[in-house]
Amino acid sequence: MTLCQELINNMCEERMHLPQIIAIDGPASSGKSTLGERLARYLGYVYLDTGVMYRAVTLAALERLGSVQNEQEVTRLAEIVQIDVRPPSAQDGRTADILMDGKDITWQIRQSDVDLNVSQASMYSGVRNAMTEQQRRIANRGKIVMVGRDIGTVVLPNAELKIYLDASVEERARRRYQETLDRDGDADYEQILASLKRRDNIDSTRELAPLKIAEDAVVINSDCMSADEVFEFVLGYVKYN
Repeated sequence: MTLCQELINNMCEERMHLPQIIAIDGPASSGKSTLGERLARYLGYVYLDTGVMYRAVTLAALERLGSVQNEQEVTRLAEIVQIDVRPPSAQDGRTADILMDGKDITWQIRQSDVDLNVSQASMYSGVRNAMTEQQRRIANRGKIVMVGRDIGTVVLPNAELKIYLDASVEERARRRYQETLDRDGDADYEQILASLKRRDNIDSTRELAPLKIAEDAVVINSDCMSADEVFEFVLGYVKYN
């Protein structure tokens, strides 16, 4: 954080009470990660996308157990491994430092074997319960923006500010299609749309911590809003409500 930004933050805190814990939920590709990262950077808060914690558990299971297939063993591991998220210590593209038992694993959790196994590990109820407790521990330090699908309803029901960022599935598919096209030069809109519809159904109907809107959340439909407009709207809400 620059000295100028730090002075601005101090002045803001003197004039108003900023929420110390901000929860952002929403369906896949709604833009919540972009919003959360940008908001945390502006405020000088820690940014925590809860998906990284399930990646950390998956990495631990692969390293210590050899696989994620045994639910009881993976759950026991999730209950004892210490995962932490801290402000980024290096300017290498990371949005935060991800630590496991004090070791920096920020980039290790992005390995292909973790990609292939994280969905399985994150399905286990015991793992989710263990991660919820760890997420609350981290949030108790304050000055955090936490992003996920059950933050305002399950993980941090007492968060001072809850945002639910939504968009139609067609708009979300269009955005992901364009991002994929720009990055890879090839994309299939209908395939992306079908994938998001399946993901929405899984997230909203799962028995444990389904995706839903917290009663006291600020709901934003971003269909007709740019990422800048969403950020400015939420920032105004953070400062003046």
